Amino acid sequence: MQLEIPETQNETICLAYNVARIVYAETMAVSLRVVEALTSMISNATKNNYHDIVKMLRNKDIFESIRDESVRHKYLSVDASNTGFQMCLRVAVRMLHGNLADACNHATMFHRAELLPKWAVARGYVADIDGILFYA
Repeated sequence: MQLEIPETQNETICLAYNVARIVYAETMAVSLRVVEALTSMISNATKNNYHDIVKMLRNKDIFESIRDESVRHKYLSVDASNTGFQMCLRVAVRMLHGNLADACNHATMFHRAELLPKWAVARGYVADIDGILFYA
């Protein structure tokens, strides 16, 4: 079954689509495990640091894919019928309804293994899931 944006534009569904698009662009939905981990990290960071998920999702320092020059930026426009995106959307809906267990060891930050941001140099990561490193 495919989730679609209803005509009423329910705020939670719109937010779920925004979360899912970023999670898809950052992970390419290579596995359910990494999709759940990144979505959990978004939830953890929102609760612990940002308190506003919309503000967090717009932060270019957190999500490389939202930068225009990023090679991942084009994946934000993924077709809603894409099966990987649909997986991201289902996980985002679970997270927004409080039904997603923490899958990233309480992490509130992340980066892909091929990148090394300055903030990560002096820290140890708490999980490496499909090439994405998570930090608490």
